[in-house]
Amino acid sequence: MGDFTTLMARDGHEFNAWLTAPNGAPRGAIVIAQEIFGVNRHIRAVADGFAQDGHLVIAPCLYDRVRRGIDLGYSEKETQEGRGYRLQIPKEKTLLDLAASVNVVKHAGRVAVIGYCWGGTLAWLSAAALPISCAVSYYGGQIKDHLDKPPKRPVLYHFGDKDPYIPLSDIEKIRAADPGGEFHLYPADHGFNCEERGSYDAASAQLARERTLAFLVTQLEKK
Repeated sequence: MGDFTTLMARDGHEFNAWLTAPNGAPRGAIVIAQEIFGVNRHIRAVADGFAQDGHLVIAPCLYDRVRRGIDLGYSEKETQEGRGYRLQIPKEKTLLDLAASVNVVKHAGRVAVIGYCWGGTLAWLSAAALPISCAVSYYGGQIKDHLDKPPKRPVLYHFGDKDPYIPLSDIEKIRAADPGGEFHLYPADHGFNCEERGSYDAASAQLARERTLAFLVTQLEKK
């Protein structure tokens, strides 16, 4: 449904992004912040899915600052590889790429950043630093390291209560830092939204998606 396009960040860095448009007039815009696996088949499918729901969607290839074309699966080896790439990119540079993505789609209306895993933390940072209307964070494991930068926009949070990387104590710290946020806990593991992972939980993923779409209606389509 979508295709890759080329963008430029404020520091002159050129990078690719998956851009996908709705069939009719957009109901707003979404920037997808990737997992540590790149803008792979799953992230592209997520973007296309939100476009089918009526949004203009862009998913920047955040790893292009390391090397173009990084597209990983979910084996342990690829997980370690993805973590290595993530550590090579300062969050300030990643925010420049997300800001450029916001600028490309903002003509469609209000903009949301939706992030998964690493992207879930980037959604938190985007809500604090970027000119967006709202953010949705799926299992953002490093949010606890950025509690000094609370969001300035409404944020919807999805966490799994079986997630070994995000204990309930961390979720409570995030809740205390963003008391106005909307928090949901699911009987699921980390990565429960991704159908290509062993931790996929269809019921939790469906419920989280329904809540996300309702949140987007409230935040992007309000008068």
